[in-house]
Amino acid sequence: GSGGFRKRKHDNFPHGQRREEKENVNPPSALMTSFKSFQLELDTRHDKYERLVKLSRDITIESKRTIFLLHRFTSAPNGEEILSESEVKLDAVRRKIKQVAQELIGEDMYQFHRAISPGLQEYVEAVSFQYFIKTRSLISVEEINKQLIFTAEDREETTNTTSNSHDTEPHGWSLKVTPVDYLLGVADLTGELMRLCISSVGNGDIDTPFELSQFLRQIYDGFTLIGNTGPYEVSKKLYTLKQSLAKVENACYTLKVRGSEIPKHMLADVFATKTELIDQEEGLP
Repeated sequence: GSGGFRKRKHDNFPHGQRREEKENVNPPSALMTSFKSFQLELDTRHDKYERLVKLSRDITIESKRTIFLLHRFTSAPNGEEILSESEVKLDAVRRKIKQVAQELIGEDMYQFHRAISPGLQEYVEAVSFQYFIKTRSLISVEEINKQLIFTAEDREETTNTTSNSHDTEPHGWSLKVTPVDYLLGVADLTGELMRLCISSVGNGDIDTPFELSQFLRQIYDGFTLIGNTGPYEVSKKLYTLKQSLAKVENACYTLKVRGSEIPKHMLADVFATKTELIDQEEGLP
């Protein structure tokens, strides 16, 4: 009737039959084959990226636990036991980093840098904190990278690794901490040193705050030399570094001016109160 839809000739064939006939007429072209190989390559790369993110998360967690352990150094009766236990924990972290190095064999590390950077920063913070407690100095990026050289005898075969370049690495492999990761880890270290200063005062240690004040001042001077010419993340952490230095200097000022007036067992309460007041003035949580 009028107003109805006119039926087209090819509507008499089922859709499935037309699709099969089309596939039979047009076999997979070279272009489609290339795109399928691209799909496989991208899926493999995304899977590797996700594995690295999980490893980086594990490295971050274990490094934080090491830092929490090292904060007990000032109050522990035997500090050598704390340092020995922290070394065991850092060895476990390095085994995780070794798995990261295995995943990156034959790959460009900077393509996966965003996945592993948080874990490496936390590792730098932990290992530099331990190094400072031992030597009262700052560990270099070269010294950190020396600890991340793995030999072929320690190789752990992983079923997840898709690279076939294992056979071309007979002597071993390594993972290098980038200068940016090192700087960001050192910037985070200053916050731990500020907490170490407050806990040292609470334990009656009057000398450590002055050592920390001089050490943090040198780190701050080094970061100011970089200024705005460095990466954005480094300049962003400069503010936090400055606040940590201010808290340590305020503690040293209080010790110098009012140290003889305040009993040692009350020093921790005084500094805790002053730290809270500084945070409130700065709007920090």
